[in-house]
Amino acid sequence: MANKRDYYEVLGVNKNVTDDELKKAYRKLAKKYHPDANPDNREEAEEKFKEVSEAYEVLSDSQKRRMYDQFGHDGPQAAGGPGGGYYSYTSSGFNGFDDFGDLGDIFSSIFGGGAGFGGRTSSRQKSNGPRKGRDLQYNMDITFEESFLGVKKEISINRNEECKTCHGTKAKPGTNVVTCKSCGGKGTVTQTVSTILGQMQTTKTCSVCNGEGTIVEEKCPDCKGKGFVSKNVKIEVNIPAGISHGQTVVLKGEGEHGNKGGPNGDLYIVVSVRNHKIYKRQGDNVLCNIPITFTQATLGANLEIPMVDGSKENYKIPEGTQPGTKFVIKNKGFKAVNNNWKGDYIFTVEVQIPKKLTSEQRELLTKLAKTMSEQPPVKKKGIFG
Repeated sequence: MANKRDYYEVLGVNKNVTDDELKKAYRKLAKKYHPDANPDNREEAEEKFKEVSEAYEVLSDSQKRRMYDQFGHDGPQAAGGPGGGYYSYTSSGFNGFDDFGDLGDIFSSIFGGGAGFGGRTSSRQKSNGPRKGRDLQYNMDITFEESFLGVKKEISINRNEECKTCHGTKAKPGTNVVTCKSCGGKGTVTQTVSTILGQMQTTKTCSVCNGEGTIVEEKCPDCKGKGFVSKNVKIEVNIPAGISHGQTVVLKGEGEHGNKGGPNGDLYIVVSVRNHKIYKRQGDNVLCNIPITFTQATLGANLEIPMVDGSKENYKIPEGTQPGTKFVIKNKGFKAVNNNWKGDYIFTVEVQIPKKLTSEQRELLTKLAKTMSEQPPVKKKGIFG
């Protein structure tokens, strides 16, 4: 896509352009390059109009604009992002608005009235075709240990499912579903009006069938003519080891049912990981503070380190270990969700100084201080004597 012009350049705006400024720039150029407004140079105008419309489709959508600003024309797959990308720009030639998905809707929002050029119907108004079911979201709370080890949980959700009585037709079994005579099964009705840009067609949802294209003679008694029923269902969810706070597990097809042969929606499990009183997470590393005595710090010691999975790890610290020293146990941290990489377990020693000593302990420490040419502390009455 190296030969594509920058979208901001196409519309003659800078990257800080506001939504209103973007709309004004697009409206001006769309009028200028619309094929009906350029009968003597229609082919070149079509190319310009297509380029302008494509640029506006991306920059007017906040998510697409954000992705374009970050990755450019190639989309996130150019930087190792998910396959399929976020955009679909190519077309076999200009043919109204069908080449650009919802560009008819863009014109509708700008010029008003659901207008389309060349007799095209907005894709958003083609409500009588297959439609994907609604996506659902479930918030799941898990422990620190569960995020470390992974966990299998059963959840319960309410969702709309296809009515088993009418199989989504909305009609009582044995009755007919007939084509709407008002719209001829299209779900929309059109009206042609004359404007300064030429003939424009206003497309509206059919008020007789409400955009369905069909009319149910007698409604299904179980779903009341909706085609779906609300059900409480139990779903088993596998939370992978290594998942972090705020990440999402997507269950394809576990959302609400599709309409007229459309696919089911998806279920998004948003994971929240509870804080732990001992451990913390930093990237894929586990952080922990381990208390030791001052004699262990001085003489060195074999420590038994508690791991997140409940096991113990033996670790020898050297003599003369200073407070705040960090030690690393390799590959004992979190597992990366998408590969076999593992983080480390990093613990920091905290030297505990005893607050009370027995007379024997005090005597021993005093002797130790003398051998180290240190003056033992003397109790003072106060700052003034």
